[in-house]
Amino acid sequence: MSGEVLLEEFEVLESIYPTELSKSSERDIQIEVEPEELDEGLPPLKLSLHVHYTDDYPDALPDLSLTPLEGDVDQPELDTILHGLTKVGEENLGMAMTFTLVSHLREQIAELVQSREVRRKFEESEKERLALEAEELRTRGTPVTVESFKAWKAQFDKEQADRKAKEEEERLKGLTPKEREEYKRINSRLSGRQLFERNRNLDEETLLEEGTVSVDISQYERTREEEEEEEEHVTFSDSD
Repeated sequence: MSGEVLLEEFEVLESIYPTELSKSSERDIQIEVEPEELDEGLPPLKLSLHVHYTDDYPDALPDLSLTPLEGDVDQPELDTILHGLTKVGEENLGMAMTFTLVSHLREQIAELVQSREVRRKFEESEKERLALEAEELRTRGTPVTVESFKAWKAQFDKEQADRKAKEEEERLKGLTPKEREEYKRINSRLSGRQLFERNRNLDEETLLEEGTVSVDISQYERTREEEEEEEEHVTFSDSD
């Protein structure tokens, strides 16, 4: 490529990008590139495109590199943008392509900013949806099935038994050995309800504690006639 052809392209570029373009050598330029228009509220993003023209340009691609000037951009994003520029350059071999490359870069930056915004809104929407589902699940509670109730009941009974055993242990600690034996003996007896549940056909004699004596109350009943006879036989002494 002759120097005159390259100088002609430089003159065109300098007229289009009077403040954005800077020339560091006869074959190297840098152009600041940012989207022409962005929706209000979107963060700015500006890149510097470095172009090194080889001897075979424009029949061969120039060497391209990107440097972030404003805004955040990671290396994978830069690699994707460079890949897009290379593809455009290959489609324009044999022609002055710098302006076309800059125009495509401007579009890519705008698309990157827009896609970030779309992703941000989606993530916020997804976060809200998950929060609403969690709140609905919390307020609705877990549906009760026979299996889940049995599992809950078994756990509840175990916790109650453990609590009662702990209370019994604490209670026994404060007793003397003799008091402890008496306490265990008393609590080892079955209550009337427990006996009834064990055998619903038990009669009253079964419920009597061992060693209880049966008393015939009829032996202690007195008739009105017997009381009157005793009163008639009462005598009074002279001293009365």
